[in-house]
Amino acid sequence: MRRGALLLLPGLLLGLGAAAQEAALRLPSGLEARLQEVLTDRPEGGGLVYRFRYVAEMFDAGPAQIEALEADLLWLCEGHALPRISNIGPQPGRVVISLANRESSFGVYDPDITQVFEVYRPEGGACVWEMF
Repeated sequence: MRRGALLLLPGLLLGLGAAAQEAALRLPSGLEARLQEVLTDRPEGGGLVYRFRYVAEMFDAGPAQIEALEADLLWLCEGHALPRISNIGPQPGRVVISLANRESSFGVYDPDITQVFEVYRPEGGACVWEMF
């Protein structure tokens, strides 16, 4: 059995400009975020997945922030991620948007990092939330 492969998409990032050089993104909540990296994955039986990992240093995932956080993640998906994947070839079945208060290595637990993520299905230029 083959496990899904997780790959960094250097071509996607180079086409956008290096992630570290990309301008800050003003989110609906007022936070400023920047793209850390884009990864691709093909989990067994799950189809193509793009993971857009963002960092917003002032990010707080407290209970009072839930509504604003939902709007920020949806905006990152529809306003930033989807336009970048629309012309690169194979289209993903899922887009994962993550937001953290600082950079981290993918898949490595760090108790000092606050991070949230949501999974969306691209559909007609919109991101439809997927419960996972």
